[in-house]
Amino acid sequence: MLPLGEWQIDFAGVLIGHKTAVPISDVEGLGPAELRTQDVVNPADDGAFPGVDLYAPRTVRIEAGIRTPGDPAAALDKLAEIEAVAGDASVRRTAGALAQLKLRWPGRRTKVLFGRIRRGEAVSTAQVIHGWIPLDLEFTALDPRLHDDEVSGVTLPLDISHSSGGFKAPLVAPITTGIATPETRPGWVINEGSTGAWPSVRITGPVATPRILHVESGHVLDLDIVLGVGERIDIETRPGTRWVLRNGSGNAATALSGASRLDLFQIPPGRSEIRWTAADYTNTTRLTVSWRSAWTAL
Repeated sequence: MLPLGEWQIDFAGVLIGHKTAVPISDVEGLGPAELRTQDVVNPADDGAFPGVDLYAPRTVRIEAGIRTPGDPAAALDKLAEIEAVAGDASVRRTAGALAQLKLRWPGRRTKVLFGRIRRGEAVSTAQVIHGWIPLDLEFTALDPRLHDDEVSGVTLPLDISHSSGGFKAPLVAPITTGIATPETRPGWVINEGSTGAWPSVRITGPVATPRILHVESGHVLDLDIVLGVGERIDIETRPGTRWVLRNGSGNAATALSGASRLDLFQIPPGRSEIRWTAADYTNTTRLTVSWRSAWTAL
């Protein structure tokens, strides 16, 4: 991971931009992503019926050049580095694998896009003898949101104060009630962006029938499942990678109730609250929620 200065871009591991050997002249595609409209033409009158508008994948085009005056070998080495990350087989030949494009503009924190490199090549090598190679770089973000480079997260013990099962013997110290003042409750989650963030969720056992609630929206994740000591459930809500895995490999999606909608379970902009209940009498089970704040534009 490369620390970025202002006006710099991490192109899948290659640092380009201000104060590097690869100056950038223009970047396109950092505004709102294009819309995929689903309007339906009115067959009996003028106009159309409005449908659902969805964002299309975001394409970022970077106009840049390698500049190493008097050192053509260094220019070719940098070109080879860019071509290597563009053709990385571990991403290119693996379904679902994603590369990262990170950027930092003045007055903005570092943002990251997840997708695939679609172009990373020299426009011409006619001036390489002078240490100059113009570049054509293109990155398609399959998720059009710009994400925070930093991952936020909370880890919550079981909120037994809202569990319908009550207490059962034997009780193991320490026993917590989950009650706290509004400003110190541990379930606050903060999305500092401008659009909904997709959380990743992990439940560690021992626990039975966990129920996770996003308080403000009312959306829930209910699982009819029993986890033993050392077992876990991982839930991913991001579009294109939605799954529920038991112990890292076993598909546990069938444990979700019909009211559990991964496509609706988001963390909205601002502060909201996550609560959860389950049957657990050891006070060792934990819920971990992690997310990246998300924006629709830079």
